[in-house]
Amino acid sequence: MLLLAVSLSAQNNTSSPYSRFGYGELNDNVPGAYRAMGSVGLGMRNSKVINPSQPASYSVVDSATFMFDIGASGMWTNHDDAYGKRDNGSGNLEYLTLQVPFWKYIGFSAGVMPYSMVGYNLTENDTTANHPFTRQYYGKGGVTEVYGGLSFNIMNWVALGANIYYMFGEINNTRSLTFSDSFFTNVNEQSALRVSDLRFRYGLQFFHTFKEKHTIVLGAVFEHKSRFNVRYLLDETIRRDTIIQTDDRNGFGLPMMYGIGASYTYDNRLTVALDYSVTNWSQINYFAQTGLLKDRGRISVGAEYRHNALSKKYAERMPWRLGFSMCDSYLHEIPSKEFTVSLGFGFPLRNIGTVINTSFEYGHRGSADTLEENFIRFTLNAQIVETWFLKRKL
Repeated sequence: MLLLAVSLSAQNNTSSPYSRFGYGELNDNVPGAYRAMGSVGLGMRNSKVINPSQPASYSVVDSATFMFDIGASGMWTNHDDAYGKRDNGSGNLEYLTLQVPFWKYIGFSAGVMPYSMVGYNLTENDTTANHPFTRQYYGKGGVTEVYGGLSFNIMNWVALGANIYYMFGEINNTRSLTFSDSFFTNVNEQSALRVSDLRFRYGLQFFHTFKEKHTIVLGAVFEHKSRFNVRYLLDETIRRDTIIQTDDRNGFGLPMMYGIGASYTYDNRLTVALDYSVTNWSQINYFAQTGLLKDRGRISVGAEYRHNALSKKYAERMPWRLGFSMCDSYLHEIPSKEFTVSLGFGFPLRNIGTVINTSFEYGHRGSADTLEENFIRFTLNAQIVETWFLKRKL
């Protein structure tokens, strides 16, 4: 997992120019199975799904079960602005998680996931006073997090949990101005944010089954505001001479976040879920100033239907999912709300707990006045559930 964490930190899973701003494109860290349900998760509690977005959910793991989830994603993006329309593609391995029982009603989970992603490459050709020039914007990197989480039940209807994250990575942004005429001076600016810090998330769930067919789960999560250990470096070069070098270790933060969610399951067949969360980005320091980012509210709704997990008919054993989400961007550069619609399917293997999940998401953000972005994201994950901890009888 440590080796994979280093590998994942170098992956590029976005091609959005909007990832240039802030800490990049944020990831909500829901498993592939729930992405097809609008990326719900705070009120989800399933013994066959690892759910890192809700630490309180780990205690649902069966005492004899080992769970493993690995996911990859690919994205096609269309951009439309004053310079025309462009298509881009990106994708790679995205996350790895595992979950095991520590004791009865105590579960442990660990994994590596992206916190944010940066990836874009834009070139603009223009002319001033009959002198052609080229502007180029290029960025890559992101912030990766390795987490460990523990959850336990108190009584038979309440679960508590917490995640600790080690966050690391580097965000690189480059912009250059190049003239065809040697009379003019070319300028190149490179900046980097180097991250290394800890973060915590706390989770709570209430759950109960009525008349053996009706299950309700209520969940909540909370992250406190904290200082973010970021080292900022700036290097500006004219021709071949570096004229500015900056090294700043202060002035960055992580926001307070809170969210609630609920789900209802009927007869282990139909599940509907709703999430709402708020992240107070406007309250944190970013380059030693508050207000450079804005608060992010997010609402998600989703549903899953599986007719009969034990049926002899394959289609009846498959889970079918759909969802919708809408959120505010934490960037002032995106004035309109972002929305995503999604659907997906699960393909169970002979082992009843192991499923290959697929999800398809269509999303829109930005506006025609600045930069309009439409994307289609495909996620494929293997959700492996195995029985490892049984005592063999002679």
